[in-house]
Amino acid sequence: MSQQETDEQTGVDDEGYLVDTEDCEAREEAHRERGTSRPITVVGNPVLHKECRDVTEFDDELARLIDDMFASQRTAQGVGLAANQIGVDRKVFVYDCPDDDGVRHVGAICNPVLEELAPEQRNLDDSNEGCLSVPTAYAALARPDYASVRGQDARGNAVRVRGSGYFARCLQHETDHLYGYLYIDRLSKRDRKDALRQMAEGEPRYEVVPND
Repeated sequence: MSQQETDEQTGVDDEGYLVDTEDCEAREEAHRERGTSRPITVVGNPVLHKECRDVTEFDDELARLIDDMFASQRTAQGVGLAANQIGVDRKVFVYDCPDDDGVRHVGAICNPVLEELAPEQRNLDDSNEGCLSVPTAYAALARPDYASVRGQDARGNAVRVRGSGYFARCLQHETDHLYGYLYIDRLSKRDRKDALRQMAEGEPRYEVVPND
């Protein structure tokens, strides 16, 4: 398989997909060192249960938010983080996530929309899933093992992000967040109740925002 040419100015390949596998360590570290870690909102916080507002200003404020999200993600030892998980009502998520081949992906995407998959692409994977906003809880959840998301980068350029396996799950999970859905909302009532029980019995390894 030949290596795709990249547009160095926009950071996308010739199909419009974000190039998110190069210089991962340096890019993540730069964001994290500029940012400030914030506590994580948990299930029950209103900001998690409604659709976030679109990002319309691609400015220094957005850049600072993305830096803070990377810092918060690292503190919580997560692989993906949506803005509402640190209490910000904006459609943007960041990720630092491997795929099933062990390839690391690092990036940020604004106003993400999951692209519809052709029937032959819908191979379901029912692996366990967890969430920083439902700390210490895990449950099996069937999701397609491939995902493609379209949106914008931090400068407002149109981009797409695609992934397989664990990274595909991450893309779907974080996009869900920005439309007001937690993974437990996709579980049966029994499994959702069990996940909330796990959360109640566990102790988060990071600071969370207590619900009033």
